Amino acid sequence: MANDERTKFIPRRTPESAAMSAEVRRAMAITAALNRLPPDDADQIRVLFSDLIGRTVDASFVLLPPFYATGGADTRVGRNVFVNQNCTFYDLGGLDIGDDVMIGPNVSIITSGHPLAPSQRRAGVVARPIVIERNVWIGAGAIVVGGVTVGENSVVAAGSVVTRDVPPNTLVGGNPARAIHSIAE
Repeated sequence: MANDERTKFIPRRTPESAAMSAEVRRAMAITAALNRLPPDDADQIRVLFSDLIGRTVDASFVLLPPFYATGGADTRVGRNVFVNQNCTFYDLGGLDIGDDVMIGPNVSIITSGHPLAPSQRRAGVVARPIVIERNVWIGAGAIVVGGVTVGENSVVAAGSVVTRDVPPNTLVGGNPARAIHSIAE
């Protein structure tokens, strides 16, 4: 992960890492409760997801359990967002999801990782934000990593690994994801 003004490093055995661990435990408790709900209990799923992120989601928000998260306080979700089952959100770096976004099953949105240098991997956590702009569709099994913006109206093909910004109105696919073609109305 590149070092820039958006990069956050949380060293081990610090008050910041203790707070991060407490947030993970809080998120795991909330998602465990959420995952016990039947998928047709949309109102209670919205209540628990709102508790997870610390703000009320719009009544148009739909999430199908199971769902996994290591946080929530750094997640912002727009209106008319659909999250299919078995998705994972790691939001330590910040996660912004715009209006009208569709997220397919088994999608992982991961803002955090570890330093590349072998001697530093256990030294702490590196996190960078992810922005998913309006009207994006992320296909089944895709992975989006920290530091990435997925542009408005774009589509991430199923199984893709997004490691770079996706321009607006673009279909991307592969590992690493590359532009396949522009999307026109």
